[in-house]
Amino acid sequence: MSRNVGNIDRALRALVGILALAGAFALGWFSGWTVWAAAVVGVIMLGTAAVGFCPLYRLVGINTCRI
Repeated sequence: MSRNVGNIDRALRALVGILALAGAFALGWFSGWTVWAAAVVGVIMLGTAAVGFCPLYRLVGINTCRI
């Protein structure tokens, strides 16, 4: 599994992940089932930012990593 997510993309994913999790649990931006949807999005975004690999990018042939 090679990296396909670049540094700027990773930083944006981490930011979106943190905002989604904070909005779901700490800030109360969501209610009902959208809390769990935002939590799933947040975890996925943080996970792909941490490992530098996005399976969806692989499927569509996108690579934002310069290495």
